[in-house]
Amino acid sequence: MASGKILIVDDDRNICELLRLYIEKEGFETAIANDGKAAIRMFDAVNPDLILLDIMLPELDGWQVCREIRKKSQCPIIMLTAKGEVFDKVLGLELGADDYVVKPFETKEVIARINAVLRRIGKTDAPKTQEVSYENLTINLTNYELRVRGEQVDTPPKEMELIYHLASNPNRVFTRDQLLDEVWGFDYYGDSRTVDVHVKRLREKLEGVSDKWALKTVWGVGYKFESKE
Repeated sequence: MASGKILIVDDDRNICELLRLYIEKEGFETAIANDGKAAIRMFDAVNPDLILLDIMLPELDGWQVCREIRKKSQCPIIMLTAKGEVFDKVLGLELGADDYVVKPFETKEVIARINAVLRRIGKTDAPKTQEVSYENLTINLTNYELRVRGEQVDTPPKEMELIYHLASNPNRVFTRDQLLDEVWGFDYYGDSRTVDVHVKRLREKLEGVSDKWALKTVWGVGYKFESKE
């Protein structure tokens, strides 16, 4: 279980509450600020171990908050924003941000980023790396990286979690309902066709990569990661 204080800065109170629930479930303490000036006051009051900082804020924007905090602290900062342009990412990193997450995000991805940043600065014990490898394929859930023939392939978080779950249990058949329960969990608000869509997208990324493994449909049942190794 993790420990430490996370300051969440966002003017959307629903996002703050969602992040708070997930972050506290991981064992962290949280504090919340909904505008830039409050963020700086809260930073001084709680001395957090990491800040999740939205860019579009009232009073002072995230860039200004980042500048002010960097004048007095090297506390790690992960920027949260709906903006995905390269310029914004570069500006955030030049101002001293440690990482960058684009909205809409998966809460599990944010948790993974928090843990990764804290590990880099030695604030948490490094957990066991969640990684499985096959010929021409590496699935690293710790860093949310999918590598095919050594090249990183851009993969949404839920696709990563699905292929990791299947590949971690080679040759085991999962029904769609099992996958919804074990991969989507209580985040899920749809139907079993969601699994089919994610498998289709994964197949497009993995088609023809190796003849020693495959993502297989078991007709009338569900799916499995078939390995011949």
